[in-house]
Amino acid sequence: MKLSVSLILFISQLCFLSHAQKLKFKVTGVKDSTVFLIKYYGQKLYYADTAVFKNGYVEFDGKKQMPGIMGLYLPDQKYFEFIYNNEEIYLETSAPDYTANLKVKKSAENMIFLPYVKYITNKKIEVGKLSEQKSKLKDTDPNYKELTIQIDKLNQEVEAYQLDLMNNNSDKLVAKIVKMSRDIEIPESPKNEIGETLDQDFRFKYYRAHYWDNIDLFDDRLVNNPVFHNKMEFYFTKMMLQHWDTILNYSFEFCDKLNPKSKIFEYVVGWITSTYGKSEIMGMDKVYTYMRKRYYCSKNAEGKSPAFWIAEDKFKDLCDKIDIEMNLVMGVRPPNLILKDSSDLNWVNLYNVARKSEYTVLYFWDPECGHCKKTTPKLQTLYDKKFRDRNIEIFAVGKAIDKDFEAWKKFIRDNKMTFLNVAVTDKLYELAKKDPNSLVPVPGEDNTFKPTTLESLNYHTTYDIFSTPQVYILDKECKIIAKRVSIPQIEEMLDALQGKKDLPKLFPPDPEEDKQMQQH
Repeated sequence: MKLSVSLILFISQLCFLSHAQKLKFKVTGVKDSTVFLIKYYGQKLYYADTAVFKNGYVEFDGKKQMPGIMGLYLPDQKYFEFIYNNEEIYLETSAPDYTANLKVKKSAENMIFLPYVKYITNKKIEVGKLSEQKSKLKDTDPNYKELTIQIDKLNQEVEAYQLDLMNNNSDKLVAKIVKMSRDIEIPESPKNEIGETLDQDFRFKYYRAHYWDNIDLFDDRLVNNPVFHNKMEFYFTKMMLQHWDTILNYSFEFCDKLNPKSKIFEYVVGWITSTYGKSEIMGMDKVYTYMRKRYYCSKNAEGKSPAFWIAEDKFKDLCDKIDIEMNLVMGVRPPNLILKDSSDLNWVNLYNVARKSEYTVLYFWDPECGHCKKTTPKLQTLYDKKFRDRNIEIFAVGKAIDKDFEAWKKFIRDNKMTFLNVAVTDKLYELAKKDPNSLVPVPGEDNTFKPTTLESLNYHTTYDIFSTPQVYILDKECKIIAKRVSIPQIEEMLDALQGKKDLPKLFPPDPEEDKQMQQH
């Protein structure tokens, strides 16, 4: 039976493709064992595949792998790296120095990549030795200048090598990786007619604006190596002020220009969200919250979350309280609270208090909470000796329902608490259960005499109070300027804000208390 020419060619292409993606390795000096193919995703290495290493040989199926920098992890817990880019690979090496002994038998990418790695490694060693010698000399020493010339020459050689590699191999992944590792060229600052620099920050602004010029942000292969991660981490942690609003501004700008279906988008969004979600810097939870809102808890044109990599059952934990959290971040005016004071007669309005005060400490506490029993009297001391006379008010919301009502009032009396103490009192709670519409505005009704709000009565949910104490500091516009701060931090911050930084401290720094408040 005769096969048509086109069918023969098709079968031949299939055979070639199947053969072309074999990853074969010969390693001498290693016992038979199970070995691992490992891969980079960002800066971290992960297991990609396993195979049996026998008689010095091992083989993997490359069709299961994504292009990028990979490695072979051997039984002695050492590994060597190579580039995979959908081609057949055959590498040979031997113990104990697998990288130094590595030879390329087949792989166009690695014929270029491995010599480049060795070249760069050797040049770094040379520059390192010269730099060490230079560091021991004064700049007036004749050898200092000579060493500087030698170092510059080596750097020029490296640059020439990189440019030649990129120009002659523009179709290869290795060229993109090398280009990505290079810094952009920054022009000199513009000068006026008499030679004065017009903008002292020009070079920095240019560098930040063109930082990504050498990186193809639409090539997903580039996320599978540590160079991309290092570039991204430097951009967000070193290139900009570590302030939540600044980070959010550049995060949104950067993420929004990526392909929303790409691995690079997945990695960048995931890294920013996770990094600032774990940050111990006060206020950085705003980055975490806003990133979740924009890229996880919203809907794209297809009616789905932009976070295509997240399993459906994970969105509940990520998004259930996102709208509440959006109201409790730095720079935002949190929901108003209108509650009864300890007389159970007078309504007190948080916004009104804050507008009349220079700063307001919003303090949630529980008279039966062990930590609260320690911190609340300290807050009273600050109020008596510093804050009251400086127009700093404390708006303390206590737990006062059922048996806690008497405990709340007793704690206030016993500790001579003179700042504002409010609560959903026991009577208020019972009234709210019986007839909530008598207390809160109802659409379509005359709400003239409705004294409070549903958010106030449900303040535990409104302010996400899952443990106590909880602290927010508000400015005159009722906006949050600090949160989850300890007593020493409250004192230090408000002293500094009011120009009294050098005042003796009633409560010296306490790292343990600071840590406890962060956990709340």
